Amino acid sequence: MSPTSQPVEPQRNVTALPRVLIIDDDRALCSSLERLLRLEGYEVALAHTAPDGLERAITEPYDLLVLDVMLPGGDGRVLLKKLRTTSEVPVIMLTARGDEKDRIHGLEAGADDYLPKPFHVRELLARMRSVLKRRMATPASPQLVKLGDLEIDPGPRLVRRDGEDITLTGTEFEILLLLVKSFGRVVTRDEIAEACLGRTIGAFDRSVDNHISNLRRKLGATWQDKERIQSLRGSGYIYTAGDSA
Repeated sequence: MSPTSQPVEPQRNVTALPRVLIIDDDRALCSSLERLLRLEGYEVALAHTAPDGLERAITEPYDLLVLDVMLPGGDGRVLLKKLRTTSEVPVIMLTARGDEKDRIHGLEAGADDYLPKPFHVRELLARMRSVLKRRMATPASPQLVKLGDLEIDPGPRLVRRDGEDITLTGTEFEILLLLVKSFGRVVTRDEIAEACLGRTIGAFDRSVDNHISNLRRKLGATWQDKERIQSLRGSGYIYTAGDSA
């Protein structure tokens, strides 16, 4: 594997408190979140513009980013796309009024989850814990998974298609691994949400569907004339591009 095939991130001390960067121009909200998160045992850094936020995110080690869509000096989604060229740090994106387009574009840019404003801080904390738990979890005996043109290595969380590295967000990786391990079986949206988002979803919550769309785009919709991830209306999703044997 080429040394530049995967994003290179600043190294973190794994024994340190979780370090969070909040990028939002609402200074009152940032101050409130900083105070509450510190009480919950997080180290918190703040940035109020897109350029400052991107520089901090690239040059300093963080365990999680909380990123607003609308920022002075740039769009949060554009910032995230730039960040994803060098970093796989988990990102929760904040969107105004639960705008569906903002959510879709945020997930396409590489967000792991999103939260519409206004929100309750306990909801944000729950999302943060869920993302960090998934990120830090390492299988006791990670086994290399091969199916069709894909090779998935759960330990370093790497995905290759025909030997080429594919960059996925943490959430996308978890969803793909779940579907591949459930090869040939329908996995419901609720199952995916609980296992990979760490929460339940409502009937109109399209977050799982948006992540699936990203996976299809990154991995290719088909393999050997087989639809990679089939959608069964009212049921869920099923991975069929491969040989169960």
